[in-house]
Parts: sequence; C-alpha cells; structure tokens
Amino acid sequence: MHLTLLNLTDDPIICSWDPNRKDYDKHLVLASRIPLEAKVPKRCRKLALFSQAAIKETEGWCPAMVQFSMRAGITWQRLSVEDGHPWSVYAVKMAMNHRKLIILPKRNVSAFLSDMPDMSPLYSLLLPGTHDTMAFYGWPISQCQSPSTPLAVQLQSGIRVVDIRLAVISSRLIAYHGIYPERTPFEDMQRTIYTFLIAPETCRETIVMFMKQEDFATTEPSTFSRTVHEEMSNGPGGRDMWFLENRVPTLGEVRGKVVLISRFGGNGDGWEGGLEGLGIHPTTWPDSAKDGFTWECKDTHVRTHDWYAIPSFLSIPEKFALSTEILMHPLDDQPQKTLSITFFSAASFPLATPPTVARGFGWPRWGLGVEGVNSRVGRWLLDLLSSSGDVSGHDLQNDLIKPILGVETRLRGWALMDFYSDPGHALAGLLVECNYRGRRAGEEGW
Repeated sequence: MHLTLLNLTDDPIICSWDPNRKDYDKHLVLASRIPLEAKVPKRCRKLALFSQAAIKETEGWCPAMVQFSMRAGITWQRLSVEDGHPWSVYAVKMAMNHRKLIILPKRNVSAFLSDMPDMSPLYSLLLPGTHDTMAFYGWPISQCQSPSTPLAVQLQSGIRVVDIRLAVISSRLIAYHGIYPERTPFEDMQRTIYTFLIAPETCRETIVMFMKQEDFATTEPSTFSRTVHEEMSNGPGGRDMWFLENRVPTLGEVRGKVVLISRFGGNGDGWEGGLEGLGIHPTTWPDSAKDGFTWECKDTHVRTHDWYAIPSFLSIPEKFALSTEILMHPLDDQPQKTLSITFFSAASFPLATPPTVARGFGWPRWGLGVEGVNSRVGRWLLDLLSSSGDVSGHDLQNDLIKPILGVETRLRGWALMDFYSDPGHALAGLLVECNYRGRRAGEEGW
C-alpha cells in the first residue's frame, strides 16, 4: 500500500510506522503543505505522529497513533486520534492500494468564532448549520436530525446556524416540521441557546436563527408573529439576546447574541421598527427553486439555494453540485458584499426521504447503492483543502505565492445540513476549518 501524507498545519510533523515494528526508528518529516509519498511496510496499518518538540525530547515521547485502515465501501473517513494531540486526521481512498492522509490542526469547534476578528461581516464566514434543527421525530419523512444530537450538542459541535420551524399549540410555540409535532417548546430552545451564549468558554460566539411558521392552515400569521414577539421578549435572555436589525452585521456586533432571519411577520405589525425590527427579512423565498434565487439585504447581495423537492435519489449528484457551487466566493479584487445561503438537505416521498438524501444507502463505492449528499460534501471539502494546501513545485521563498495559497478553499456562506453528524461527526469540523484558510490580509475583515 502507498500513502500520500499531507501536513496542513503550520509546523513540521515527524511520523514513523507502528512502534511495535522493528523499523519504528525510521522517521519521516512532513513539512507544512508539501506532500510526501511513502510505501507502507507489509501488514502495517498504524502511523505514529510526533510534534517537532517531541522529537527533540522536550515534551516526551508520546505519539499520536493513527490507524489508517478504512471501512470497506467508503471513500473517506475521519480517523481516530487520542485526546491531547493537536491534530485531526482524515483518510481519502485514492485507489485500491493508495490512501491520502490529510493532517489538519485540531480546532476548538465549540468556540471557533472566538478566533475570528470582530470586524468580520457574517457573510465572510463559513458557518455550519442544521436544516430543521429540532426535527428529531417522524422518521423517515419528517425527521431531519438524530435524537443523539440535541440542540446543546449541535452548538458544542460547531453548528452556528439553526433552522427553527414552529407552530402555536395552546398559545405556546412548539417545534413542528410540516404537520408533524417535534415536541420541543421554543422556550426550551431559547434556554439552551442562552446557556451556551453566557458560558465563559462560548460567550464570544453568535447564533444565526432562521424562523418559519409551520401552521399557516390553523394559525393566523399575525397571531404567530405576536406570539413569537412575546416569547422572545419574555424568554431566557430576553430582548437583549437578539439582534433584530434588518442587515448583515459584523461578528463584533453580535457576539453573545442571536441573529434572527424571519420567514414570517407579514408587514411587521407589533414589532419595534416594523419590518426593520424583524431581523434579516428575506424579500423573496420561492418554493424549491432548482436554480436558486437572489435577494437584497441593504447593501448585501444574498444568493440562496433551497432546492429540496428533488425527484428521487437519482438527483443526489445534481443536488450536491448545486448546493456546493454557491459557496465558492467570487474572486474579484474588490468582491461585492455577498452572502451565500445553501441547504444540503432535500426530500421527496417515497424515493428521496431526508435520511436517504443525507446518508445515501448501500455500498456506492462498489456500485451497489448511492452516496449521500453529506459524504459527497465531505469528500469535496477534503479535496479542496488538500489541493490548495499542496505547494509542491512552488518557490516557498517567493512572497508572491502566499496570496494564492488557499484560493480554491475560499468558501464563504451558511451551510445547513440534515443529519449533520453523518458521516463520522466530520462535516461541521471541515466547514469550520475553511474559516482559517483562503483569506488575504485587508480583506473580509482580516
């Protein structure tokens, strides 16, 4: 077997084969962003990683052991790395006997926005999100998230955009998906978010919340809007927890707050400032527009992809292509203020239920099944990260190359997913990593 090793951290990494082997003392040096080809010794499936300080014996010899054998029938996988080591490692199948190992810095995804400058507009960040965030019940039609990933877990996992669908039941707001009750009261959601935003470790984070009425058939829009206003004002955190201006703010303006995107509200009656006090308020939202649509939010151009009614699982490749393309940031020298919003989710009955679209089914690598959107997105992100990180053949002393590095991974926008923890709790972390790459000094708040 052959390995291509790519170190996408800023520091050299020393690696060797399994310490139980005789050739353990043969070390490989992985320079930053320069791929290294290696032939794997027979029956070896583990790699030991050391920091440069460890190899000098200043931190002791405690390697991170990585087993790079992969599950059958998959195209990529996040590998297990013991706690206490500063790396996240991913394996990608290049061929039957060829793997690429991509080593990324381990990020604190629960508080990654703390690393971003205050002056960064929210449109300049890549924010992981969940579609129908509270839809834990009603499998396979209405369920969009796993019960093992409640809202508190999502926030700790790096999810920063939540999609809340509500109905008024006995004068209270309750999570709904279509006609299916999802049980959680809006007050409980507010309490979870408030607890997250006041915790010392995460008080510099922000949450973007899409909010949509699901009970048009039984509740007047004005009643729904009034109930939302009352529960937000009287809920945990109160009015001070919310950013309700109709514009895209900078991160510094909304640390510790929730940015509302209102897909309800009519003419804004009952809200301070009317429509200008309902948060970001889309001027249009056509139903399941395949080619996407655009709208304006003050001086920000908003591009949106929300094609969900795909005909069947045969449309998954097209859905993946359209939903990822919109995240590619314009490469103009003076880019227009652009916010990209994309939904990786889709559903239609019976041949494209949310679990099928997100997870796929069967063994697609062997031609027996279909690869889901989530797996395709993860492989796409790894390809972009590794291609922009590979500087082999470049003059590393030439300052002209530095602004070019990472251009291919200059992804920006808000990406909402179904079953975001599949596969392998990896997608949110890969999306977070894109915030650290592809930026240029003096641009997008940096």
